[in-house]
Amino acid sequence: MKKTALFALFLALSGATLAQKKDKRPNIILIMADDLGYGDLGAYGQKIIETKHLDALAKEGIRFDNFYAGTSVCAPSRSALMTGQHTGHTPIRGNKEIEPEGQQPLADSVQTMAMLLQQAGYATGAFGKWGLGMVDTYGSPNQKGFEEFYGYNCQRQSHRYYPTHLWHNKERIHLEGNGLLAKGQYAPALIQEKTLAFIEDNKDQPFFLYVPTVLPHAELSGPDDEFYEQYANKFEEKAHKGNDYGPNATIPGYASVAKPRATYASMVSRMDAQVGQIVAKLKALDLLENTLIIFTSDNGAHREGGADPDFFNSSGGLRGYKRDLYEGGVKTPFIVYWKGKIAPGTTSDYLGAFWDVMPTLAEIAQADKPRNTDGLSFVPTLLGNAKKQKKHDHLYWEFHEDGGRQAVRKGDWKLILQKVKSGNPIPELFNLKQDPKEERNLAASNPKKAEELRKLIAQSHVENADFPLLKTEK
Repeated sequence: MKKTALFALFLALSGATLAQKKDKRPNIILIMADDLGYGDLGAYGQKIIETKHLDALAKEGIRFDNFYAGTSVCAPSRSALMTGQHTGHTPIRGNKEIEPEGQQPLADSVQTMAMLLQQAGYATGAFGKWGLGMVDTYGSPNQKGFEEFYGYNCQRQSHRYYPTHLWHNKERIHLEGNGLLAKGQYAPALIQEKTLAFIEDNKDQPFFLYVPTVLPHAELSGPDDEFYEQYANKFEEKAHKGNDYGPNATIPGYASVAKPRATYASMVSRMDAQVGQIVAKLKALDLLENTLIIFTSDNGAHREGGADPDFFNSSGGLRGYKRDLYEGGVKTPFIVYWKGKIAPGTTSDYLGAFWDVMPTLAEIAQADKPRNTDGLSFVPTLLGNAKKQKKHDHLYWEFHEDGGRQAVRKGDWKLILQKVKSGNPIPELFNLKQDPKEERNLAASNPKKAEELRKLIAQSHVENADFPLLKTEK
């Protein structure tokens, strides 16, 4: 009886191993930087900061020059990415904090790309910053398709790189030596360890790895190691006075920094090196040949905590920064690597946005199609079949702070409405082909085009009770 049982177990294990080997669907890694500008990578024209690993991925894969984030600030941009819906439809439309920790959560009914991939048989893990629901809500990573999560659940907590704690699924991990009085353990290094371990642990099955790194979001901070030393004496500097570590510090603050330019550059290069470590791990495990890697950023370059995007040309010559709906606030670097599928050195002018990622990954993973999406699969573009690529009629964004903003792009034309909550929005119309820096407002001279795009804005926005936009200010 024992021999029969052992033989049956052997057959079962052998069958599982053969099944894993037969499953040729690619592993999928989605890496998203936090507040990295369109021009912060060498592949997009950066001249000062070294990003050799990401530049190599762009050289060996495809670089999208016309891709957009969900919007120009954190939580709604991530919601657009996860749900495949633009900010006129996605549930989370702004950064809305909940005490004592966390943000407005995704509802139980909301479908995410991770849920689709998990249901299709992928192992799923997220490591970094979540920001779409605390561990005890329907919006927690574990409730939204991720079998494992490690990192910052709360965006407010992620303002500090030496936090008191991180989260591993539902477990609060206390970090010895950290807090508002001391710097002990550097959170990005801890998160990177878990990221690499997930690849190791799931090497024998298809996996979806989501890496929403907090780098290079403010505060400007990091160890005084080789990344910092690379830039420490390279620039003229003006110290930034902030909310220092000490008895009066608060979590949302940004600490003082003696050399903000050097520190920011080191954070970008550190993030780039972590991407290199992921690629090296894939090579060591013989997984790179069958892994698709996407890299992007959640919105435009930030100016908090002493950051100086103008010095680095972080917006790549475009107008605007984080929170703007100008190109510099919403246009994002977007690189895809897929060996043997994507022709090396490819560039694309495909007009796409975060809500396209969900249907694209679902197609690649042979998962069910999303129930509700504004996105299009750009698989034809990845595979070099541009003639078969469906195109958007228009793209839409909204932003709920600073009086409210809405924007739409249709072809070469873009309309931005400023101060929409006032009930009397200010229109700005640009022809991006003739004026990529959005310097000439054509709303007055081209009222028909402005009105055409204004109707698209009205059609694209569905009011949301948790994040009202069109309610006029008193």
